Amino acid sequence: MAPLPRCFSSGVNPSVHGLDPSEEQLAYARARPALQAAQFAQRNAMALPYPDDMFDIAVMPLVIFFVPDPAQGVAEMRRVVCPGGSVTAYAWDILDGGFPYAALQAEIRGLGIAVPTPPSPEASRISVMQSLWADAGLNTIETREITVQRTFESFDDFWTTALGAPSVGQTLAKMAAEDIAILQMRVRARLSAESTGPITYSARANAVKGHISR
Repeated sequence: MAPLPRCFSSGVNPSVHGLDPSEEQLAYARARPALQAAQFAQRNAMALPYPDDMFDIAVMPLVIFFVPDPAQGVAEMRRVVCPGGSVTAYAWDILDGGFPYAALQAEIRGLGIAVPTPPSPEASRISVMQSLWADAGLNTIETREITVQRTFESFDDFWTTALGAPSVGQTLAKMAAEDIAILQMRVRARLSAESTGPITYSARANAVKGHISR
């Protein structure tokens, strides 16, 4: 078994902290029964409100492409993790078709309608993650792809879920009814969905992990 990070083995009681710029996301997290002991705060990932070497691990889940300066965000995680600890992240592979609603977004763009993009989509690429972690001085860097599948009961189930997704829901809500009808037809054909049959499709994320030398 590998030795524990210095901060974890120093007798400090374990704790979990979570940050997000969205108060709505934080409210959702606070309401989860499994997270009642966690501490949450509305903060910026590029300026973490913690002292150096406070944590034994830092994780950035499905977020790095939203950070305006990903290098600064990684540097901040590196700063607050103690020697022997780990800095990790995973993100939908936005630029290479891994995003869960990539097919829907492609068809929206095909209608000449702009789809909002996060400020740093290139940070979702596995090669860029590798470079960000190396530039932050992290060692023993590992990367991997994660492929997941989700099955919807029908196209209507898929569409209802998409309407509630922050990434595409607002765009769909602003579209004209005739454009929605065309879009639904195109997406249905793209997903090979029968009128009443289930839809199963894949999404892909890239993940990275690095360690801090003792």
